[in-house]
Amino acid sequence: MEEKGGAGLTRRRMLASAAALAAAPLATALPITPARATGPILPPSKPAWERFKLGSFQLTMLADSDAFIDGPYPIVGGNATAAEVEQLMRENMLPPRTYQPGFTPMLVNTGKELVLFDTGNGAAGFIKRPDGGWLAAQLGSAGFKPEDIDVVVLSHGHLDHVAGVMEGGKPLFPNARYIIAGIEYDFWAPEGKHSGEMEKLAAVFRANVVPVTERITFIKAGDDVVPGIRSLAAYGHTPGHLAFTLESDGARMLFWGDCAHHHVASLARPDWHCVFDADKEQGAATRKRIYDMAATERLPVSGYHMPFPSIGYVERRADRGYRWVPHSFQLTAPKAG
Repeated sequence: MEEKGGAGLTRRRMLASAAALAAAPLATALPITPARATGPILPPSKPAWERFKLGSFQLTMLADSDAFIDGPYPIVGGNATAAEVEQLMRENMLPPRTYQPGFTPMLVNTGKELVLFDTGNGAAGFIKRPDGGWLAAQLGSAGFKPEDIDVVVLSHGHLDHVAGVMEGGKPLFPNARYIIAGIEYDFWAPEGKHSGEMEKLAAVFRANVVPVTERITFIKAGDDVVPGIRSLAAYGHTPGHLAFTLESDGARMLFWGDCAHHHVASLARPDWHCVFDADKEQGAATRKRIYDMAATERLPVSGYHMPFPSIGYVERRADRGYRWVPHSFQLTAPKAG
């Protein structure tokens, strides 16, 4: 009868019989015990840094916080309603009233210089320690020392980007020179110019950036930071907010600073206002322009407030909006033969 099933069936039955015989001694030898957990339930864990390649440049993304905050409404969607923003979250399987933004400085090794983009929350930023302000501690685990940094680029003057310049009353990066738009510095630095909430932001800027003024190079949109890194106007969020393009060996990417504050709401509805934008309409126009550039040129993007490691791509949707596509392995895959 076995022959009627064919040789393949015979082999399968032989293998199954052999496996059963091999397992039999174990089955009789093992005691029967109640099921139990193999260990304690441990807290969640996320990486503190991740590293990628862009041509001959090396990018290290550094987590400065992993805090949850309320939102995205009204941080995003001030000209919409809470119900509209919350519905968009539900449609994207996200909690409607809380989210976990990235706060992600980017360190670029060009082969000649170490260039740091933004300095995180420091001791006086938007997210307070111990929930934020991690950059100073993260550098060591990523293989760097503060004195290694050659250039610190400040995309704009908000406290979650500049409060890490100083640590313990001294510059954290003792050998660095600094880059910021001249109009941005002039907006935040003067004493007595602002009041209320704006003065709180300006005070952090003055405490952290003004002390290193002699080491600052003031630039305008279109100026180069170092060879391969060029500034790009992204005004509206602040008067001198800058984005930056990076290019190495024909590979290009975009660092857009605060052109998005939520990985779904900001992109799906770039027309929705951001509460932190100094000029709400200009901020919306900048988002549309920057997103369209990223989608058209298929650029990898470093988005400071995107979920860590804050690298991804922008996809143009059939409707008026865009979609954030998180990085998976595009920058780490071997080059196609």
